[in-house]
Formats: sequence, C-alpha cells, structure tokens
Amino acid sequence: MALVWLSYGWVVADNGPVLEMTREEFEELVAEALDRIPPELTRLMDNVAVFVEDDPPADDPELLGLYEGTPLTDRGEWYAGVLPDRITIYRNPTLRMCESREDVVAETEITVVHEIAHHFGIDDARLHALGYG
Repeated sequence: MALVWLSYGWVVADNGPVLEMTREEFEELVAEALDRIPPELTRLMDNVAVFVEDDPPADDPELLGLYEGTPLTDRGEWYAGVLPDRITIYRNPTLRMCESREDVVAETEITVVHEIAHHFGIDDARLHALGYG
C-alpha cells in the first residue's frame, strides 16, 4: 500500500492483494533454487549457510536477499575458525512484488543466485550486467 495525494488529502492506495504463501512453501522454493545451482559450483561453496526470514531489516523493507560474510575471493590464510557466511532470503518483500506463484519461483531463483554470487566475490554491477539485478 502507498499514500497517494488526492485533491481532498492523502489516502492509502491499495496495490492489490499480497500473494499468499506459507513460510514452509517459500522455504521449499529456496531449497529448489539451491538444488538448481550446478553441482560444480555448490562443491566450491565453503562455510556458508542459507536462511529464510519473513522480513528484512526495517531500514531496507524491500530487500529480497542479503549476503553477510567474507567472499571466497577475499579469504586468505587468516581465514579459519570463523562463523559461516550467511545468506538470507526474505519472504514478505518477495511476495509483495510478485503477482503469481510462477513470479515467486523466478524471483526466488534470481535472488538465491544473486546472493551465492556474492559468496563467490561477484559484485552488484557485474550481477546487474548478467541480468541478476
């Protein structure tokens, strides 16, 4: 929903219904997206965990995914005994932006690939150029 100015004042505009999907269904879509990552890439992933949360941090309510950690390209001899990198995929903003289950499947896959790419050291500019904006 958004605020819209009309001649008689501000009103809440309804952008239509938010797509409904349970947390379990969304987690399954994330798992399926992970399963579609080529095995030669998943074998290279190191010390990373993937989570699903309903909502992103309050300061970025439309965030679909977040990578937190040290990319593989930045790890050196010092990298040992650290907590796993964390990839978080956010359910509610994804559901708000999608109009159908098919849209959620596609957007979830793009988001998962995008965050895994960060684990491999690929930055946002390159991801946008590749169509994973």
